[in-house]
Amino acid sequence: MSLRLLVVAAAFAVAHTVAAAAPIVIKYSHVVADATPKGQAALKFKELAEKKLAGKVEVQVFPNSQLFGDGKEMEALLLGDVQIIAPSLAKFAKYTPKLQVFDLPFLFDDIAAVDRFQGGPKGQELLDSMTGKGIKGLGYLHNGMKQLSANKPLRTPADAKGLKFRIQSSDVLEAQFKAVGANPQKLAFAEVYQALQTGVVDGTENPWSNTYTKKFHEVQKYIVESDHGVIEYMVIANAAWWDKLPADIRQGLKEAMVESIKYGNKVAFDEAATYRQKVIDEKKAQVLPLSKGELEQWRAAMKPVWQEFESDIGKDVIDAALQANKL
Repeated sequence: MSLRLLVVAAAFAVAHTVAAAAPIVIKYSHVVADATPKGQAALKFKELAEKKLAGKVEVQVFPNSQLFGDGKEMEALLLGDVQIIAPSLAKFAKYTPKLQVFDLPFLFDDIAAVDRFQGGPKGQELLDSMTGKGIKGLGYLHNGMKQLSANKPLRTPADAKGLKFRIQSSDVLEAQFKAVGANPQKLAFAEVYQALQTGVVDGTENPWSNTYTKKFHEVQKYIVESDHGVIEYMVIANAAWWDKLPADIRQGLKEAMVESIKYGNKVAFDEAATYRQKVIDEKKAQVLPLSKGELEQWRAAMKPVWQEFESDIGKDVIDAALQANKL
């Protein structure tokens, strides 16, 4: 072999070795702040994955819609521009109607019931309900129970009549507000603060962590402790990308994901009370508890939405969710 060929072969070998040693870059994009339970879970996943698979993976976390907003992140995942995202479950209706179960108002008594349902057979089945659409479910992340907010007290459903409420892109949430005579407005999460500030919308629904970290309590006069629904996320991967990963990498990422979700869910549980108290302490919005009778009025007004979407979601899924309310 000539000297020139030897040099070329050596250069190729070096390049191949460097390429083989380069870590797999994983872009994890989400739309909320680092301080939220989802933000904390994403950072924990990065920490655990890079520790378990040292030198083999590099996880890049992009919070606060830095890379893609919630209107574009699903498309970005399916195109392979990001590898992992954690959208609200309200975003999945076009891929499977069954996940609309999480948007039904007053279905779950508390976050513990949500956890039991997600860990049960029906909840686990739903993780794999979108593989045919290129989406691999890796697990569920809690955010918390939702509270209603507005610039007037919302003690009964009649108080919401005619008000404009920001909602996620969800037919169930649209029906939920129409059931009480309100006007639902679909807006990206990043636009909510300004929309509330300028009066584009009158109110919204969010867990305490979102309310405080995005400063919604600064542009809303009243937050009603309705606990009428949940905001939950599914951590998902591009299915084709996931399936092509080396087995050891996939296993390590699975383990890191399970641990990071457990961590994030504990943060969600612990911080719900903390963020609620911070909102109260800052005295920019008044937090209003509802009486049992007032809550019953809200429940009665919104419960017909269950029947409206039962054929899409499946009675078996709704029944399993209701069963999870029982210890």
